[in-house]
Amino acid sequence: MIELRAVYKRFGQQVILNGVNFSVNEGETVALLGPSGTGKSVLLKHIIGLIHPDSGTVLVDGLNVATLPRKELAALRSTIGYVFQNGALFDSMNVFENIRLGITDSAMNRDAAYCAERVPECLRLVNLAPEVAAKYPAELSGGMRKRVGIARAIAGKPKYLLYDEPTSGLDPVNADIIDSLVKHLADTLGVTSVMVTHDVRGAFRVSDRVALLSGGEIVLQGTPQEFLVSTDPRIKAFLERDFESHPFAA
Repeated sequence: MIELRAVYKRFGQQVILNGVNFSVNEGETVALLGPSGTGKSVLLKHIIGLIHPDSGTVLVDGLNVATLPRKELAALRSTIGYVFQNGALFDSMNVFENIRLGITDSAMNRDAAYCAERVPECLRLVNLAPEVAAKYPAELSGGMRKRVGIARAIAGKPKYLLYDEPTSGLDPVNADIIDSLVKHLADTLGVTSVMVTHDVRGAFRVSDRVALLSGGEIVLQGTPQEFLVSTDPRIKAFLERDFESHPFAA
């Protein structure tokens, strides 16, 4: 389980997270919505310990992330797969080596036979052919690079997957492919997922629950249906910006 309790974070005079309460139950996929620049990625980085709160508590499996010693934090991070917004692939490495980096167990990472099996398996899980392993990031389309980034994130067989804007910059067709992949991996691997996004349609399509971050606070965390019937003007305004009609009409 992931839980943020009364988390505050500011950079200089700018308050980013203002007493955020947020939770993700085991096996859930939760989409974190909000306009650009509202702190969604900052919240995500708190979960993996890349950023520490000014106050409040971030718990993963009952462990206080901000106070963990280095060794224990590294062990926790090995259970979390992180999908970066831009893919963050290393241009000098081919796809095989990029995915291999995601195998967090050092013994398995050094085991050539294991990697020769695991990398193609990860490619299969993200619907890419085994031949893609020999290609370099520059030879891939934007959608393929996103899927390789996801393949790397699952290579270590994580318990948690954190997605930072996985459909950003993609056309609608490729965005739908990534959304379907997020749902497929949750169902197939049984992972607990947090997906940061500004795409309401995608969020409603793949998540069990949705949260809206606005003004540094979680306005509502609930099911897509609870969002649809909410009378909170902040939620209504955000939904109206993304939908011209019913969100499932598209």
